[in-house]
Formats: sequence, structure tokens, C-alpha cells
Amino acid sequence: MTTPTAPVAGRATGIGSWPGTDVGEAVTTVVGELPDLPHVVELPARGLGADTVGRTGALLVDLDLDVSTTGYRLAGGRNGTARRSRDLLAEDLDVLEEKWELAGLRGTGRTVKVQAAGPYTLAADVLLARGRRVLTDPGAARDVADSLAEGVAAHADEVARRLGADVVVQLDEPRLDAVLAGTLIGQTSLERVPAVPAPDVAERFTAVLSRLGRPVIVHSCAEDVPFEIFARAGVHAVAFDVSLVRPARYDALGAYLDAGGVAVLGILPGIDPAPGVREPTWKDAARPAVELIDRLGFPRSVLTDRVAVSPACGLAGASAGWARRALTVVRDVATAFAEDPAAL
Repeated sequence: MTTPTAPVAGRATGIGSWPGTDVGEAVTTVVGELPDLPHVVELPARGLGADTVGRTGALLVDLDLDVSTTGYRLAGGRNGTARRSRDLLAEDLDVLEEKWELAGLRGTGRTVKVQAAGPYTLAADVLLARGRRVLTDPGAARDVADSLAEGVAAHADEVARRLGADVVVQLDEPRLDAVLAGTLIGQTSLERVPAVPAPDVAERFTAVLSRLGRPVIVHSCAEDVPFEIFARAGVHAVAFDVSLVRPARYDALGAYLDAGGVAVLGILPGIDPAPGVREPTWKDAARPAVELIDRLGFPRSVLTDRVAVSPACGLAGASAGWARRALTVVRDVATAFAEDPAAL
């Protein structure tokens, strides 16, 4: 397990995406509600180039993405899609730096999180020129992973320099379960992309993490989170939906924590509660996390030493009110875990 240069455990954070198109309002809210681990906001409602894959394309080194009728694809050179993605990212960083300065946070020892699509989600969702997934070409997939690592490292360095802050990196891997299971559709509905062996996945993550040289959180949306792979690769923290963890995966999660890993527990949904359903209090949100640690057989101190909390996924699909409320709740849960976890 990698040794962190900036702490993640014991903190509240968000996954990344945010509703609406007003970057100034989004930054102000995230920085204010998440004082210990705010993140660079993502506003996918702005359209092309603002979603996870398009935004990550802005970070790639010596590679560009364009868009076609079937999705993003590797392009032969700069194009309107690539320029738009880079312009949106530059605007976001300018606004973040301005708000950070106005809040007097430069040099205060704060930590900030940056996000990007992980190497396998990028290879699964980006197409080659002839329409096949990058993942189907081992050489191209390796080149994209290398470009991603270089670009995210430079991005993290820039954020650290602009804000005078420590930076941790989050890699979003919503496609990793399909990559491992071999369930991605090929060029036709009858074709499947072959599964990538777990040792190969771990090896690629190890290479990416080595280049980044910072604590890395991998966010997984899967029910069957591959904790074994992340432990082998040296992933510092894994973010996942606590409500999806099945008893069959308790041993793998426990082993990951025993090895020094951090669990970023998603304790609130990323969308508003259904009409007529009461909004959860911080005690409601904390309960599943406390129960999980108890079932794993760990002392409650793990909630401070090896656990962080967040919404279960991004908040782009939520109302502005619920997005703000969700951050307040996870912050209050983190505070409770830090103060007296044994009393919960």
C-alpha cells in the first residue's frame, strides 16, 4: 500500500460532479461545505467536453479526443471538442484559484482532490478511428494509460501550485467491472470484448500510480468491488457505495483495510430522496458505515483511522438543494467519527 503524502482517512469529500452550470456557485459550495477535502468540481450539464470522459480528454498528453455519432474517439490532432474540453477545465481552475484566494486558504495546509476517468474506463469508452474500443488494442490501451498518467500528474501539480495545497487524485472506474467480466459490447450487439485478466489490470494500475506519485482514490460503482486488485496495485483508498457491499465481499474489504487501505464509504444517494421520503439525518447516514465496520470485526477507531465518507456517487443528477444537503450530512458524519466513534 502506498504511503500517503496527504491524508484521506477521517475526512468528508464528494465524488466530483455537481448539478447546474454555474462553476462559481459550485466551487463556493464545495469549498465551504467540505473544508477538509474539497474537490475540483465537474459540471457535466455544460454538455460536450464537460462529462467525465470528455473532461479527462483535456488532460491527455500528446493525444486528443473528438466526438462522433457513437461517442468519443481518438483524434488525429486538435479539434473543436478538444479545445472546448480544455477551455472548460481552464475556466474551472481559474475560478477555483480565485475563490481559494478570497477565502484565505492558500498556505493553510488544506488538501484538494482532483478527478479523472481511470485507465480502464477511458479505454472502454473511447473508440479507435475504425470504431472499436481502445480496450481491444493492447498497444493503444497502454498508450492511453501512459498519456493519462502523464496528464493527470501535470494537472495535480498545477492545482497544487495554484492553490498552495496538497493534492490527492481520484480515478473514476465505472467500467472496470465490465472490463473484468468481459461483458462490454463490441461493434455489434453479438460481439463481446474479451475480459482483461485481473493481474494485467493490477499491473496497469501500478504503473499509473507510480507515475502519479500521490495518494490515489479509485472510485468504483460496482457491487463486486475488486479490492484484491486495488490492494495488489497499491491503491491508497477505494470509494464505493456502502449499501452495495455484500457479505461475500467482507473478507476482501477487511483484508484491504488490514493492509493499510482506506475505505471512502458512500453513505448517501447521489439523487434527491423520493417525494414523501424524509431526508436522512447525519445519524441515519452514519448507521450503515458503523454497522459495516462492526460486521467486519474492526474496532470503531477504524472509522477515524481508515475511513472517509462521501455521497455514493456524483451529484450531477441531484437538485442544488439536495447536493448542498448531502455535503453537509457527510461533513457532520466525519465530525462524529472523529470525535467519539465508540459512542455511535
